[in-house]
Amino acid sequence: MKQNQLGKSDIYVSELTLGCMSLGTDVSHASKIIDSALDRGINHLDTADLYDFGKNEEIIGSVIKNKRDEIVLTTKVGNHFNRTEKDWFWDPSKEHIKNGLKDSLARLNTDYIDFYMLHGGTIDDPISESIEAFEELKSEGLIRGYGISSIRPNVIREYVKHSSIDAVMMQYSILDRRPEEEILDLLHANRISVLARGPLAKGMLSSSAEKQINDKGQNGFLEYSRKELEEIYQNLSETFGEEFTLNELSLKYVLKHPAVASAVFGASSIKQLEENTSVHLSTALSNENYLDIQNNISKQIKYENHR
Repeated sequence: MKQNQLGKSDIYVSELTLGCMSLGTDVSHASKIIDSALDRGINHLDTADLYDFGKNEEIIGSVIKNKRDEIVLTTKVGNHFNRTEKDWFWDPSKEHIKNGLKDSLARLNTDYIDFYMLHGGTIDDPISESIEAFEELKSEGLIRGYGISSIRPNVIREYVKHSSIDAVMMQYSILDRRPEEEILDLLHANRISVLARGPLAKGMLSSSAEKQINDKGQNGFLEYSRKELEEIYQNLSETFGEEFTLNELSLKYVLKHPAVASAVFGASSIKQLEENTSVHLSTALSNENYLDIQNNISKQIKYENHR
């Protein structure tokens, strides 16, 4: 599988990233999924300290302890949580970021994190303080690079202006084209990569699209009504069904923009992993197909909230 440089760093991630939030809490099951992902060319695992209140990091740590050098490991910080009471509050302070890293290192059973991200953020945060924390962790050799997981254009612009982030993780798919309006070109111009999460739109752009639209899209999705979701599924299937699976088309779409370094998908089963890693990514989606989706099938929506 092709690997892409993450921003200006020396980190190279596979075009597909395994998002680990859906792995569950069974170590044996998680191990099978992670091992299968590695066997299929994925080198990038994405987790966060908040997932299962630290349990997800602990499971990953136990699975990768003998193969750490094969893996680019990403985790996130910013949600100050109480594991016993299972609640949390937002805390982007320097103190919490640095303490959070120590806790994540212990749970992940490693002495460094490849890529460390702020797990959210608002324009009212002490952004300079947060940046200072990440820069110090990088200079101390505890992280190789850092970024933010955010969909907020105004927050992203602040980090572009004032930090040395190498990537931004954001939701992006055929059904959520908001990043195209303001963010993708800006990040590409500044040599900052995108980690595109949700490329299959909760499964509504996957092989189980009909079921997922019925289950998760019954009240619509973003600015799409359920009827529109059904129409888009039919149009994509009729237009591209002979050439691509819906999984392949959806992944190729988000990887088309040069800012996108990797598409991040979750998998709770080997079957889901196989569906997403059996796609043919060696050739990019043609310009004709890309524009057909943009102009004739999906619609451009904008960030109205969460600025």
